[in-house]
Amino acid sequence: MSDAIHVEGLFKTFRGFRKVPIKAVDDVSFSIPEGEAFGFIGPNGAGKSTTIKIMTGVLQASAGKVNLFDTPVGQPQARIRLGYVPENPYLYDYLTPLEILLMGISLHGLKIDDPHAHCLKWLERLELGGVARRQIRSFSKGMTQRVAIAHALCLQPRLLILDEPLSGLDPVGRRDVVDILAEYKRGGGTLFFTSHVLHDVERLADRFGLIHKGRLRAVQSPAELAGGTDLVQVRSMGATPVAGAKSDFAERWSTEVTRDDLWQKLDELRVARHTIIEIRPTLSLESAFMRAIGKE
Repeated sequence: MSDAIHVEGLFKTFRGFRKVPIKAVDDVSFSIPEGEAFGFIGPNGAGKSTTIKIMTGVLQASAGKVNLFDTPVGQPQARIRLGYVPENPYLYDYLTPLEILLMGISLHGLKIDDPHAHCLKWLERLELGGVARRQIRSFSKGMTQRVAIAHALCLQPRLLILDEPLSGLDPVGRRDVVDILAEYKRGGGTLFFTSHVLHDVERLADRFGLIHKGRLRAVQSPAELAGGTDLVQVRSMGATPVAGAKSDFAERWSTEVTRDDLWQKLDELRVARHTIIEIRPTLSLESAFMRAIGKE
């Protein structure tokens, strides 16, 4: 199986204040085989969006190489059936969602028997069927984001590159998009995405890459990122403080414990007369990131 993405020795330098060079991407290398879902995570300004823009041909690298399916990204053929959703998609707001999708499949040269039906199917999947012929200028940010996702998926992409795909979506919209991306992955598609909302998308990723200050610090599975510790978050409500619990707001508490310590913590909450609101597995992006860069 060939690599869907191969990045080797990637550098990108910008001119900063008084022309002082700033390394946005500093010697980044990784490979993603076909059919893998790869989460690319890190704080703001870490180099995530810059890397993606180089991968999609929007920016030119200062040094290094990027291949998509063994084709250098500078060649137009590398972007055939590439679905891309930026963090803040700009769509021609005088067009309708249906026109945007039809334009996309035409530009990519897709041969589809009934293009209108194909595009409407994806708009309906993203809960946009009722506004398929309305101008986008009247849409909210979340609706515009869903149009961009529908556009990427209607291309029947062999590779999806998504920069904060859940940005601007409400909880129902996030759940629906995560389900659609999981279906795309099960169908053999390759997925590369960034997100700050790790608990919404952690089940999608086979591996995560952690980037900090332009350098790739680790490439690991979700379990490895968590440091081998299976953590559980317990949310409760009660008037009495409990050791280790952090106050969310008035009389509501959040506690993070290992699975082995869960029953003991539940006993402490019961004695304190707390009511359990929620118990769920958790993977803390912050704690995983701090482990990866070797800080407390």
